[in-house]
Amino acid sequence: MTQKMKTCIIGLGTGFVNGLFGSGGGTIVVPAMERILGAEEHRAHATAIAVILPLSVLSLLIYLWRGDMSAVWQIALSASVGGLAGGVTGAKLLDKVSGLWLHRIFGGFMLAAAVRLLL
Repeated sequence: MTQKMKTCIIGLGTGFVNGLFGSGGGTIVVPAMERILGAEEHRAHATAIAVILPLSVLSLLIYLWRGDMSAVWQIALSASVGGLAGGVTGAKLLDKVSGLWLHRIFGGFMLAAAVRLLL
């Protein structure tokens, strides 16, 4: 299977998860890029941001079109301010964290999310 075909399949799965749950595509795209495409850890995490942004905007537009988001704009805008600050900080720290620790931190967040979903 070609690299482009693998990338498209990863994108399909990422978009599906992101659209279904409203987020979470990064939990699919980062490990897939590392294991299936052989991407280096830092590159996979940085690329995930570029992939998730348009998917999230598209999902938001679909939710708005359906009328599901009108009541939560104040929360979304406030959270976005914090998200922008956190995104800048995280992006600046990405080069300072080793691949091993990046895996450990990401895995810790994934485990915490899994436990939260199960309980």
